[in-house]
Amino acid sequence: MRLVGTQRDQIGVLKAFGYSHRALALHYLGMAAAIALLGAALGVALGGGLGRWLAHVYQGIYRFPFLAYQLSIQAVATGVAVSLAAAAAGALMALRAAASLPPAEAMRAPAHFGPTVIERLDLQRWLSQPARMALRDLERRPGRAAFTVLGLALACAVTMVGRFQGDAIGYMVDTQLSIAQHHDLAVSFIEPAPRRVLFELAALPGVRSAEPVRMAPVRLVHGHRSYRTTIEGLTPDARLRRPLDAQLRPITPSADGVLLTDYLQGMLALAPGDEIEVQALEGHRRVRRVRVVGFVHETIGAQGYMDLDALNRLLGDGDVVSGVLLGVLPGAEPDLYARLDRRPWVAGISSRLASVRSFYATMGESLLVFTLVAALLGGVINFGLVYNAARISLSERGRELASLRVLGMTEGEVSALLLGQLGLLVVVSLPFGFAAGWGLCWLMVQGFQSELFRIPIRLTTATYAFAGLMVLGASVVSALLVRRRIARLDLIAVLKTRE
Repeated sequence: MRLVGTQRDQIGVLKAFGYSHRALALHYLGMAAAIALLGAALGVALGGGLGRWLAHVYQGIYRFPFLAYQLSIQAVATGVAVSLAAAAAGALMALRAAASLPPAEAMRAPAHFGPTVIERLDLQRWLSQPARMALRDLERRPGRAAFTVLGLALACAVTMVGRFQGDAIGYMVDTQLSIAQHHDLAVSFIEPAPRRVLFELAALPGVRSAEPVRMAPVRLVHGHRSYRTTIEGLTPDARLRRPLDAQLRPITPSADGVLLTDYLQGMLALAPGDEIEVQALEGHRRVRRVRVVGFVHETIGAQGYMDLDALNRLLGDGDVVSGVLLGVLPGAEPDLYARLDRRPWVAGISSRLASVRSFYATMGESLLVFTLVAALLGGVINFGLVYNAARISLSERGRELASLRVLGMTEGEVSALLLGQLGLLVVVSLPFGFAAGWGLCWLMVQGFQSELFRIPIRLTTATYAFAGLMVLGASVVSALLVRRRIARLDLIAVLKTRE
């Protein structure tokens, strides 16, 4: 669009010589298509290589024995079609504005004179002459400024998405494995055992605290909806594992009802006080109706919580537990592992801290790769936008800027005149970019909702700062490259008559 704007006089001459709108449209569409096809070819090559690299990374992270990568024809066709459609739309919009003018008008330089908003508000006295010139140029081309701000905002949003996953997963781990859980080891049994086994484990060397827990597989039924999950029985004074509400405050399991995760609230269309049918899937397989007393906030899994004694009464299996949570003294875990491993009724032992370390080790590399790719894409988009805007503006106003140099303005003042308005657009785009980034993350969260995990919308200050610095950094690099071209303006040419 900017290129067509700089060639208005050539378009006017061609129309005066009899060239039709169709001939002009085919010329500029061909130019746009050539650029789009070259970019699409490069994109397919880079995208294929990036996809193959990501497949290799995921194969190593998740220990897949074999992971085949295939670049589908549909993906290539979609990318090429989107590139061509965007290029054609831009070319036709620009050409329509230029072709609608009569030949004589098209050969005239577009000029719109009149007081700007700054001048009507009598604020120009607070601004320097270069600042007024820059603001005047932006106001007289609002569409161009709006498109530039929109593009910069979307580049910032793409960069934020790369950092968002790390923020969200860090929040999930902190709430689920740090605030809600405080045990060091979780011991599970082959089958429910009498509660007195708690005292045997509590007496082992290195154990500082022990709490019983029971995990009961059930089917929850409400109306025509049902869901298979587990109900976890906890003691009222439990400290090693505590369900949390939406404000991350501990909730004590009720003795006369069940607490369910907020995901089950939506899945089963429940409200506090509703009765739900609980069908036990082990033991006597009783079917009972239980009142829903509240909901807990969890991002991993979908289960229920009850008082341990109330759960045992519901199932009718007596005073039994299916596992024990242990708080362990520092350095005592290896010996405790060995002692527990020798007990035949112990089915499994899991370490909370080891789970956290393993989780971050597994996700860390993939998050780093995704952040790198998103930052690269956002930086390239931002660089291209700023450089293109500055380059075309320089082409449009090169004669004016060189004339100002001849009239006595310094190289720095001339550069500030051109790059200052671009810098203003970059700064204005940052709030819109942050808002667009939040919206894009929200869309991703909606697509990732599942019974296994729910990614929360958590964006830290570091993510906003990273995205903003990426936008500013790419803009500075673009500005420096254009600044070099400003320094090489031909001052002699402006003294000659323009033909």
